[in-house]
Amino acid sequence: EKTNKFIKELLKDGKNLIAATKNLSAAQRKFAHSLRDFKFEFIGDAETDDERCIDASLHEFSNFLKNLEEQREILALSVTETLIKPLERFRKEQLGAVKEEKKKFDKETEKNYSLLEKHLNLSAKKKELQLQEADSQVEQNRKHFYELSLEYVCKLQEIQERKKFECVEPVLSFFQGLFTFYHQGYELAKDFSHYKMALQINIQNTRNRFEGTRSEVEELMNKIRRNPQEHKRANHFTMEGYLYVQEKRPAPFGSSWVKHYCTYRKETKKFTMIPFEHRSGGKAGDEELFILTYCTKRNIDTIDRRFCFDLEASDRPGVPVTMQAFSEEDRKLWMEALDGKEALFINLNKASAKREGSAQLDKIGFTVIKKCINAVETRGINDQGLYRVVGVSSKVQRLLTLLMDAKTCNEVDLENSVDWEVKTITSAMKQYLRSLPEPLMTYELHGEFIIPAKSGSPESRVNAVHFLVHKLPEKNKEMLDILVKHLANVSKHAKRNLMTVANLGVVFGPTLMRPQEETVAAIMDLKFQNIVVEILIENHEKIFKTLPDATFPEPISMPVSPPNAPPRQSRRQGQRIKRPLAVYNLCLELDDADTHSSPKEDTPTGSMDSLSSQSPTPAFSSSPPGLLDRNHLIMDSGDLTDWATNLSGQSRPSMVSWMNTPSTNPAATNTTPSAFSFPNPATGSDRAVESVAHRKARAVYPCEAEHSSELSFQIGAIFEDVQFSREPGWLEGTLNGKRGLIPQNYVQFL
Repeated sequence: EKTNKFIKELLKDGKNLIAATKNLSAAQRKFAHSLRDFKFEFIGDAETDDERCIDASLHEFSNFLKNLEEQREILALSVTETLIKPLERFRKEQLGAVKEEKKKFDKETEKNYSLLEKHLNLSAKKKELQLQEADSQVEQNRKHFYELSLEYVCKLQEIQERKKFECVEPVLSFFQGLFTFYHQGYELAKDFSHYKMALQINIQNTRNRFEGTRSEVEELMNKIRRNPQEHKRANHFTMEGYLYVQEKRPAPFGSSWVKHYCTYRKETKKFTMIPFEHRSGGKAGDEELFILTYCTKRNIDTIDRRFCFDLEASDRPGVPVTMQAFSEEDRKLWMEALDGKEALFINLNKASAKREGSAQLDKIGFTVIKKCINAVETRGINDQGLYRVVGVSSKVQRLLTLLMDAKTCNEVDLENSVDWEVKTITSAMKQYLRSLPEPLMTYELHGEFIIPAKSGSPESRVNAVHFLVHKLPEKNKEMLDILVKHLANVSKHAKRNLMTVANLGVVFGPTLMRPQEETVAAIMDLKFQNIVVEILIENHEKIFKTLPDATFPEPISMPVSPPNAPPRQSRRQGQRIKRPLAVYNLCLELDDADTHSSPKEDTPTGSMDSLSSQSPTPAFSSSPPGLLDRNHLIMDSGDLTDWATNLSGQSRPSMVSWMNTPSTNPAATNTTPSAFSFPNPATGSDRAVESVAHRKARAVYPCEAEHSSELSFQIGAIFEDVQFSREPGWLEGTLNGKRGLIPQNYVQFL
């Protein structure tokens, strides 16, 4: 009875647990659904790689929760199958049978003792024969009751023994399922850590860019506030802005004035206007376009409103459209634009070219920069916040005055003198570069430098910047080479000075690059200026020491994936558990264009180093069935598929990169075959293996060995005699005399 009552309570609690688990799972799924449906908006015409990864993060979080809830559903189902049903069956079948035996035994007990009492009450005066018959009947009944008692005791013994395993075994199975669920969660979290580390760096880089450009934005906004007419947006429209347009109505309703956003292009005489409702915050109608015939100023004696003028369209002769500007000055600007006169734009940067300071890229200029660089590298290369910590303005100005004077320049000893602090020297150098008539990377090429930073694969960005640097004037290129070489050296000491590539990009982006027109739109490009500088620092040797291709490299679209060290190939045997999509999306996303790149140095969690020009090399990993379809493996031609199906049992690398071969990119000039390529089906030769065997490789990410057969190494380690391993996704190589396994997507072949 106690066991039966205990099991009934346990079953009730178990069912409540299942219901609570299902409610939790439903709430988690609803939360995941909300994460997936939210979309980030952005201002401007492009995002950085870090921002793209952040935009995709909520969807990845949703996938992670979805995978977790799939495991929770399995747990809820296992509770029903392994705990509820077995206990219910034991209670009904086994305990139920014993309860029936107990009822039968109780009935026989009452019968037996009733007969015994009756027998004991017989009179001794009865005949001997009657007494003997009564004794015989009692003895027979006693034997029957004795046998029944033995059966009942045996049944009690059986159920006492049986309940010890019939009750505990389902509970044990329940805990096994529970711990399996927690282990699955642990495995999901462990695999998710790769994505988490990448995302933390994306967030840190974005925060650094925001903090680094905020002061530039505030300065620009203050300039616009002081001189709004000097900061008209530089674009293809001769004039644009808001105007009130008179809309005539039938009498006696008169007319109404509706605000429109209007644009005018002088070359084509095309005038467009879009109704705008400020209360709803957007367009209130369709765009209207017409060809302007003439524009006439309206005097106040002809209309009861100020600042008005009439326009006449070629398709509506004799039907003028009356418009009202916001002020007399605004009307004057519209009138000058609409009647074909030169636009009255004040070029801020032409004025800024005449601003104070006589900094030039001459002998004095090179001497100033070299003296400052030598002093910084001698005295303060490890100073925290180098180039971010600013010097006292008066001291900076005094140092610049001495350095820019040919008579006193050579007398200033920056390397040994304690009179000049390192922060004063770095601030003087930045001030000198900002005082040049135009930025070091020129106004002319500013837009061209920004374009590759907004799109394309990491390699295409490097190639584009490489090409454009060699279009700079010789003095500009020479000065840029000196400066970037120094900044690359500074970044190598980032562990001490905290000036990572990303931080240096934030400091020197606005210093080396400026748009010719400092406009509101220029605010959106500040972060891309930083990315260009980061590319220069990370690829200094290639950009300045080698000549670019003869043709300008076309930007190549790249898959959006978090740029960080790719997940290592698992070497565990047996069935693989289901992994979160976030991790697989890191490993397996190929585009039909040139998506291979030379990975840059990895950055530890929380680092501020730039990963804007990085992307993990696409990799085929050992994955559950159907994974390739879910990760959008894109192949433009059937050749790649044919290559994969014609391997005929030959081993293939788990990480494949395609160069711009003629078959995939006819415009490409680089036809060097990739070190990672499929065997040629025509010849049957496995050139991929031959090209990799016995080669050297360099580590592009750090790695800590998880097994005695693996190698631990840091970024930049050189491996000798590198060959493919039998382990999918792993290489064999020698480092410091020790031979072991190396994750294939952690190295770059030399």
